[in-house]
Amino acid sequence: MNTLLTLLSEAGTVFAPDQNAAVQAVVDETMYSGSDVNGIWYLIGAAWVFFMQCGFAMVETGMTRSKNAGNIIMKNLMDFCIGTVVFILLGFGLLLGEDTLFGLVGIPNLDILGSFSDFNRCAEFVFNLVFCATAATIVSGAMAERTKFLSYCIYSGVISAIVYPIEAHWIWGGGWLAQMGFVDFAGSTCIHMVGGLCALIGAKMVGPRIGKFGKDGKPNAILGHSMTLGALGVFILWFGWFGFNPGSQLAAATSGDQTAISHVFLTTNLAACAGGFFALVASWMKYGKPSLSLTLNGVLAGLVGITAGCDLVSPFGSVLIGAICGVVMIFAVDFIDKVLKIDDPVGASSVHGVCGFLGTVLTGLFSTSEGLFYGHGAGFLGAQLFGAVVVGVWAAGMGFIIFKVLDKIHGLRVPARVEEEGLDIYEHGESAYN
Repeated sequence: MNTLLTLLSEAGTVFAPDQNAAVQAVVDETMYSGSDVNGIWYLIGAAWVFFMQCGFAMVETGMTRSKNAGNIIMKNLMDFCIGTVVFILLGFGLLLGEDTLFGLVGIPNLDILGSFSDFNRCAEFVFNLVFCATAATIVSGAMAERTKFLSYCIYSGVISAIVYPIEAHWIWGGGWLAQMGFVDFAGSTCIHMVGGLCALIGAKMVGPRIGKFGKDGKPNAILGHSMTLGALGVFILWFGWFGFNPGSQLAAATSGDQTAISHVFLTTNLAACAGGFFALVASWMKYGKPSLSLTLNGVLAGLVGITAGCDLVSPFGSVLIGAICGVVMIFAVDFIDKVLKIDDPVGASSVHGVCGFLGTVLTGLFSTSEGLFYGHGAGFLGAQLFGAVVVGVWAAGMGFIIFKVLDKIHGLRVPARVEEEGLDIYEHGESAYN
């Protein structure tokens, strides 16, 4: 296209004046700015990431019982609906508003009243919105099948308005963690680890499902009703991750941007495949059978782990990160289930919480430009470890406060009869399956 425009422009010098003007008009109208291209890339990436809401809904629905399918879908739907409203009113300003209080928070604003007429501003908001929704929706699966719908909706609004935007400002809004050198390219820490830790706290406080643990304290398997839906959800999430990570390049106008995007596509996919493969091998060795559910979660574990450093690591480094996360996830699921005795029906705490932390720290080892294994010392690794711990303390602390207050005011858990007969009928008056 650029070559054609150049030829047209040069040809205009031999045309008659009126013809020359016409050719120049074509050139002017066809030319575009880099910022416009970047804004379009924002929106394409946002659409990709939005589709991940469907993926989460399918994973959580498939890995739980059919009597609660409608309730789970409603929660994932409300994560985005409620999250959008509170994020535009408060969260977006806290995340990307003018930095204040020494990098702790952005200044909230009332941009909704008229400042969203600018194309790039709108694109920036939509892109950050879908990331916020992802952080909120991770919790749904861990607390599935026994949590009151209203309590969950209130939690979803609070994390989208306050919890996620504040810690994301520290990293992506020019805040204090970014200033000290902490890197989280697309959200292993500020999205996945935050969601996973809130999921762990919520699952602990709401308590296990009826029948999950026997009188001897040993966990019993409560099988989901459709691994087909669960697998479909993982494939959708995998697809959406190609907007999640490459979209975080935030620019696509130059050849350098395009090279970076292609690199992130490659490392993201390699980590996913390595996570799935090594989870399969580990589950086969540990349990004597290649587990479908653990292999699916292995793919997600690899994706979560690579999200922090997908732009900084080599293809080989991405394979190692994916493999490590896929194997560690299996032992994390076992530990949370059997040692901590926390009932997490979909393994969200392990996949997102543990692997989000792990991927962030591993970036400090495998980054080709700053990593310890590439001869750059331990400074960057220390920043990664410190940042992940600080954000983890924030997420766990805020999660505890939110769920504790909700439990005191409205209660977190549905009555035993509702849980036994299913939340669909009692909470919503209709069933997902008829």
